[in-house]
Amino acid sequence: MERINYLFTSETKKKPIEKFNKNKIMSKNKLLRMDNVGIVVESLDDAIAFFSVIGLKLEGRGKVEGEWACRVTGLNSQNVEIAMMITPDGHSRIELSKFITPPTVSDHRNAPVNALGYLRAMFTVEDIDEMVSRLIEQGSQLVGEIVQYQNSYRLCYIRGTEGLLVGLAEEIGGK
Repeated sequence: MERINYLFTSETKKKPIEKFNKNKIMSKNKLLRMDNVGIVVESLDDAIAFFSVIGLKLEGRGKVEGEWACRVTGLNSQNVEIAMMITPDGHSRIELSKFITPPTVSDHRNAPVNALGYLRAMFTVEDIDEMVSRLIEQGSQLVGEIVQYQNSYRLCYIRGTEGLLVGLAEEIGGK
């Protein structure tokens, strides 16, 4: 089946940017999946609670340390507590990490959305108003406002525990 990839612009219509054949591309590509996204936090318990409100489940907790881990990360020595959170569909994970040693070296949690680097994860939710209300009750802040993009999505950004930025999207229209 042929699929068209779309680029969304500020205009009111979708513009096709490229036609591609998924099977042709995937037969040349050796990528199997995206496994997880890592987020360094100060409090694993607070971050687990925040992502649990969104709907992720704690898959496991543990420690990462030793010579093998140092060889992967390039750090001379490390002792890290981690928690793996999984989405309800089982396809996506967030690895939360609290570095015991070495200490964290920079902090970009309160950077604006146009800062360089990885900044946020986007989650599709069933009821954005209800989710935002629950997150605000837990101390999160709505960054701007909930807006509607065409007849496709309602979207917003939330600053959660430790200033972590997440996006929320609710599909509307042609559900």
